[in-house]
Amino acid sequence: MIQIFLKERASWILFFIFSQLLVMAMGYLDTSIPFLSTVYITFISCLSFVIFMTIRYERETRFFKHLHALESSFDLTAIPEANSPFEAITSERMSEQIQVFKHQLNGLQISLEQEKDDMLNWIHEVKTPLTTLQLMIERTDPTHRSQLMYEWLRIHLLLDQQLHLKRIPFIQNDLYIEKTDLQKLLFQEIKSLRQWCMQKRIGFDISLETEEVLTDAKWLGFMIRQLLTNAVKYSEDSDISIRSTSKDGVTTLSIEDVGQGIASKDLPRIFDKGFTGTANHQHHAATGMGLYLAKQVAESLLITTEVESTVGEGTRFSLIFAKENELIRIARM
Repeated sequence: MIQIFLKERASWILFFIFSQLLVMAMGYLDTSIPFLSTVYITFISCLSFVIFMTIRYERETRFFKHLHALESSFDLTAIPEANSPFEAITSERMSEQIQVFKHQLNGLQISLEQEKDDMLNWIHEVKTPLTTLQLMIERTDPTHRSQLMYEWLRIHLLLDQQLHLKRIPFIQNDLYIEKTDLQKLLFQEIKSLRQWCMQKRIGFDISLETEEVLTDAKWLGFMIRQLLTNAVKYSEDSDISIRSTSKDGVTTLSIEDVGQGIASKDLPRIFDKGFTGTANHQHHAATGMGLYLAKQVAESLLITTEVESTVGEGTRFSLIFAKENELIRIARM
């Protein structure tokens, strides 16, 4: 702050130095004026100027020091009190700008809420003809039914992702922590993918040491849906293994496929929004949203996600559930 102050007052300091040099020059050139007296006057003036600048530094920088330490917020009461006309102008303009920004932010929030509500309503509206379409597909020629159901499922899953994408920012308001039957939940999600699995000749090997976990059933189901969809998408003619284990009160659910696997350089980025992998740019079904959404939900449910993968051998996702006392804390929030 001292350097900034000196830079701001550089013209004043240079003018003072020039004036003192001028006095010294006059004392040197004018023999009627004792040169020692001019030196003395210059010394006193310099000392007074240093004291004056020190006092002014403390007074003039107090306001800006408070501004510098001010946290980013729209709190008008946090603006320091002005002690000079220029500080008053600065404070007034800041208050005006904050009011403008708050008004604009409120407008944007209202617009965003309206857009979210419109999107959610649209998704719910689209689900009705999708259900009708599913019933119609089930009555079509069996030779075309499998491919039609696959395309129907893709649309359904994409809409489901969009629905949960809009809800995730408000997930804390939608959590209901309860004992959840893992087996029932897994069978329900596998059943929704059965046509796709039959088309790709994929089976499931399920072994559950722990059949119940304390979590939110709806959001956990969405997470498992994303992981199963990912496993089925990149597998063929193989089984997907699902295991649950428990140790020291911590339950782990793993989903392992024998698919194309994930490159080691891609592993740190697979949960990034929109990332589809360096090896999957030609895979038009990849959106880069499934794992991103699963990670967002996992963080809200205090579930730790771990990934192990080898290219050409497969991938294993592990969901490590939090202990019950930690989840009870979430339920009380």
